[in-house]
Amino acid sequence: MAGIYVHIPFCKKRCSYCDFHFSTTFAKYRGELIAAICLELVLRKDELNTEFINTIYFGGGTPSLLKMEELSQIMNAIHQNYTLASDSEITFEVNPEDAHEENVLGWKKRGINRLSIGLQSFQESDLSWMNRSHTLEQGTNAVRLAQTLGFTNISVDIIYGLPGLSNDQWMEHLNRAIALNVQHISSYCLTIEAKTALFYEVQKGKLTRPSEDQQSEQFEIMVSTLHKSGFEQYEISNFAKDEMYAKHNSAYWNLTKYIGVGPSAHSFNGEERRWNIANNTKYYLQVGKNDLWFEKEVLSLSAQWNECFLTGLRTKWGVTKEKVQKLGGFQTDEHIQLATYLANGMMVEESSCFLLTEKGKLQADGIASSFFRLD
Repeated sequence: MAGIYVHIPFCKKRCSYCDFHFSTTFAKYRGELIAAICLELVLRKDELNTEFINTIYFGGGTPSLLKMEELSQIMNAIHQNYTLASDSEITFEVNPEDAHEENVLGWKKRGINRLSIGLQSFQESDLSWMNRSHTLEQGTNAVRLAQTLGFTNISVDIIYGLPGLSNDQWMEHLNRAIALNVQHISSYCLTIEAKTALFYEVQKGKLTRPSEDQQSEQFEIMVSTLHKSGFEQYEISNFAKDEMYAKHNSAYWNLTKYIGVGPSAHSFNGEERRWNIANNTKYYLQVGKNDLWFEKEVLSLSAQWNECFLTGLRTKWGVTKEKVQKLGGFQTDEHIQLATYLANGMMVEESSCFLLTEKGKLQADGIASSFFRLD
């Protein structure tokens, strides 16, 4: 199994909480950048050393800002240089305001079979301070239109832990997401990243950071509410009906090989990570001409061990005993740490793996980091 991630660094405007790599001023060079992405796909066609590509994920930025001819260029470059599995998952991140009939049909025609629609909130005031480009009505209409036009694998994004969001309001958001009858819901706790507009609004006291207790309460409300509605929590922040997991993201968490193309995109081949330069101009000027547009890191055994716990413990599949043994097995202090978590109900041991309990999921990152090794 292997995948391709395509980073589209275009956005209409900057969301207040976002620290991903993107640009709102790209009109003059968008053709050159798309051409560079296609060239990178050609240059790297032999890296994955696999018969089939199982997943493609268009992220950003805002992939739904791509013109149809640009999406066709990229998809043609993929088809000409890679062999897709017959059941390949091809995901396209969508901003609701871009989901009109012509676009939705165009995405489907070009092979997109899964949409990830960024709703973020069901409250207009939240969408306003987030500086989102869509309205509440556009968000729900986007989902319904995609369903009407034949998409049967749709995920929506919503955020909890928002400034001023009460538990009752959060419950209402969840119920509205459930009522959309989608197959998948991704829900992340708001993080306030340094140097974002949201960071400065909180610093000025214009928005209030929610307490950790309130974030934990909203997490527990989310898990309980979605479970009652038939959604399985297969990763800390991801929920699916009928095992319709995000195959591409699941591959990340299970440390499957993938290449990432486009500025700032990351790649992983099992033993090495690679990341492209987070500068649009330098990227498209240098791809194919030199090696200055990316960096590499060979992962030590300690780094591989750390990633195994950081990603594995987030999922329903856990950290497998096979992987633990392959990386050298538990050291004495790690055995003691594991025994403590098993005894206090944070983790459970099954025949083939170690998993977090519901209680442990509230402290997933902290538990994972307690197993980290230094080089």
